[in-house]
Amino acid sequence: MSNEIILNADLRIRTGTNKTREIRREDSMVPAIIYGNEQESKNIKVRLNELTKASESELFYTQVLKILLEGQEEKVVLKELQREPVKGKFLHADFQRVSSKTKLKVIVPFRFIGEEDCEGVKTDGGVIAKAISEIEIACLAGNIPEAIEIDITNLMLNEAIRLSELALPEGAEIPGFDAENDQMVVSVNAPRAEEEEVEIEAEEADGETSSEGDAETSDNSEGSDESDENS
Repeated sequence: MSNEIILNADLRIRTGTNKTREIRREDSMVPAIIYGNEQESKNIKVRLNELTKASESELFYTQVLKILLEGQEEKVVLKELQREPVKGKFLHADFQRVSSKTKLKVIVPFRFIGEEDCEGVKTDGGVIAKAISEIEIACLAGNIPEAIEIDITNLMLNEAIRLSELALPEGAEIPGFDAENDQMVVSVNAPRAEEEEVEIEAEEADGETSSEGDAETSDNSEGSDESDENS
């Protein structure tokens, strides 16, 4: 896998609140735990500088990670990363073991392709509108995509791509998805100025219709006044 993230870790022999505080005070290590996949949980500590660098990548939150522990490799996904509310200091990390057959729910970003060559933009001066930038999918741990690619090169003015049209990885699905919540992902809309002109024209047309109606009412009123005077 490209851009693979690897963390080095040591076992925590002693555990408990006091020991955890000691590790945090070291400023170079962060307490953590590895669990799951029907194996014994392991209390570990990871290097702060490695965790900090890894956390700056979107892949850290969506991809399978490798933790090197006592000469062995643990394949995991991040389940929780606790931070100190004010300063943002790392407090604890939870990692879940996975195998290639483990099915996970992960949030994956969209990668839009062909924005510069989009037909609706080049031909009709349309504007690309991205309704959502990421989606939660359920897929095998060994098949988590870095991103879901959406090609909008051939998207024309007033056309859109919806969730039902996405090309998901093999075996992947959108949890709870059905026709009723088929959401729009991206569309090509008319320029804002053009939309405003249409709205103004519609308002003017309504105004003219209203004025004509008022004029007819006024004429009828004058006729009624004349009838009253003659009588």
